[in-house]
Amino acid sequence: MDKGVDPLDDLLSVQPAHVHKKPKLLLKVVREAYPIGVPALILKSHTDRLAIAGRYQFHLGTPDSILRRICSWLLTNQIEGVLEMLISDLWKRHGREDVALFALILANIHTIDDSKAWEIFNGVLSSSEAVEGLLLVIEEMFRAKRERPTSEVVLQWCESGGIHSQFALIVYHAWWIRNQREDIENDLVHAFNTIKCPEEDSLVGRIRGQLLEGSEAIM
Repeated sequence: MDKGVDPLDDLLSVQPAHVHKKPKLLLKVVREAYPIGVPALILKSHTDRLAIAGRYQFHLGTPDSILRRICSWLLTNQIEGVLEMLISDLWKRHGREDVALFALILANIHTIDDSKAWEIFNGVLSSSEAVEGLLLVIEEMFRAKRERPTSEVVLQWCESGGIHSQFALIVYHAWWIRNQREDIENDLVHAFNTIKCPEEDSLVGRIRGQLLEGSEAIM
């Protein structure tokens, strides 16, 4: 790239103001922005394999720095309510870049408080999700200093069963590790113990095992 030339800035700076009022238009703009700065096509087979492994619809290999700049542009020009609709569309489209941008926006948008952010995340989940994608968003949420869901909310997710109960495990475990494995409430221990983990997904099972072993260690 020539010195002083910034293709991403060139693309974003020419977008008309009304784009920020339409989630579908924003969705097209960010999809157009993803390939900017992507390494040479020699990485294509690698990104294809990662897309399949992570259950993404596509994986272009967009650098994190580009995604963060796109996120900053969206947050700087946001119109209330529009980005909430955009992130729902990003998750549904489910490219690797979409999931990462979803994480960045949800973690950093100041018009959505912590409890609503977790509610939105739980609400977009389908019946089956790759753990890697969930972890990517969860880690970004905690990196942005979002508070964990309340114990009452975690219990509700556990009682919902399926992907939501597994989501409860993963969210709580990520917070628990970051907080020196604090004592786990008895109600949560019981709820985690009743969650069914898919046999083919050993990671979720290991996460539950660590939480249960941790609760026994402090009793």
